[in-house]
Parts: sequence; structure tokens; C-alpha cells
Amino acid sequence: MAWIETVPPAAAEGELAELYRAIGGARGGVADVHQVQSLNARAMAAHLALYQAIVFQRSSLARAERERIGVVVSATNGSAYCVAHHGQALRNLGEDPAIAEALERGEVDSAPVTDAERALLTWAARATRQPAGATEADLARLRAAGYDDRALLDAALTVGYFNFVNRLVLLLGVELEAGFEATCAPEMAGA
Repeated sequence: MAWIETVPPAAAEGELAELYRAIGGARGGVADVHQVQSLNARAMAAHLALYQAIVFQRSSLARAERERIGVVVSATNGSAYCVAHHGQALRNLGEDPAIAEALERGEVDSAPVTDAERALLTWAARATRQPAGATEADLARLRAAGYDDRALLDAALTVGYFNFVNRLVLLLGVELEAGFEATCAPEMAGA
């Protein structure tokens, strides 16, 4: 599970029990990434709200593109947990398995995506490795590839969000749970 104490869904009470019910109903179960936050239900609720606002809101950057970024960031960080969860979410959205597999291996260059998509994913990986190296010219290239400023904002938010979650998972030793695929529902109404 994790390297710290957690409260399992069956033992949860109050606000935590409500959060677990909402997550389980929307996601098909309560993943360990949520349970590892169980000692701070308020932070878990804020995390879920941030996740919904970044990954599930309407945007000129498609939901599948945000999941692709999540997989690339997670692969770049070596977060096998997040690679597995979001690779599965990508498949549940109908992604080409060849694309999902290449991104899960961190192989953006060999993924069968368009040049514009490759530019965005390469930027996401570089932003993960070297955020201080970002330049305005990077965004100009992405605009020239067809991404508008809302897409660029949502891409940057997605990179930042997945770097946050990857660190949470890696720093607290969250391990991939058996049957994790059940918690990778493509939509997240209510949680």
C-alpha cells in the first residue's frame, strides 16, 4: 500500500467516508493514491477538486491529450504507479494501444502521433526534467503547431499536476494495487 499509515475505506468516518464514497462511485473504487492521503481529508478533497479542474474541464486541449501528458510526465519521473493508472485511463478513452504503449515506455519519439502532438509531448517531458529551461519560444512553437493559449495553459497545468502526484506517490511508497484498472473510469462525475 504505502510507507505511511492509511485509513482503509471500510474504517473511514465522517468527511473521509463521504470522500471515499464519492471517489468509489465515480471511479469504480478508491485507488491507493487517494488512500495515502486519508490522514488529511481536507487535502484529499482539495486534490480531487484540482484534478477535476485540470483533467476533466472542457478545453481546446482534449481530455486524451491531457492523459497523454500525464503518462509522459509520469514515465519521465519514473512513477510506474501513475503510468499504469493513466495509461489505462488513456486506453479507456479509446487511445490507440501503440500510442499508449510507447508513451508508457517514455518513448515520445517513436509514438505514432502527429508532429504537433509530438511537439507538445516532448515539451511536457522537457518541462518535467528541466522546468527552469522553459522559454517563451517554446510556447511560440506550440502555437505554430496549432495549440491556442487555453490549450497551453491546460498543458502546463497538467504537467504541474502530474509532477505533484508523481512526487506524492514516489515519496510515500504508493504501490500499484491489484485490480487498479477498475479505478480508471474515463469520466469522473461527482468526484
